[in-house]
Amino acid sequence: MNMQNLMAQAQRMQKEIMNKKEEINKQEFVGNSQGVEVTVNGKKEVLSIKINNEMKDEDLEMIQDMIVIAVNDALKKVDAAIEKSMGQYGSALNGLF
Repeated sequence: MNMQNLMAQAQRMQKEIMNKKEEINKQEFVGNSQGVEVTVNGKKEVLSIKINNEMKDEDLEMIQDMIVIAVNDALKKVDAAIEKSMGQYGSALNGLF
């Protein structure tokens, strides 16, 4: 394989990767934990936090713990979507996103 073909293939792969990452960035992922719902986007930015009315009577510390759990749940879903989408490119991309 000559160098020109190799560079063209690398550029195509780079464009595919960037397109897939952009698709994931536009998606929303919802994490849940006992009355708390957190929505994040593919950039791992928190978009909203919803607390069920029944939770408002709970201990504030417990609600805070549930928010942390729900955020982590949503972030794991982002990571899973990235892994599913980018898995074909192998572990060479690990840590880039």
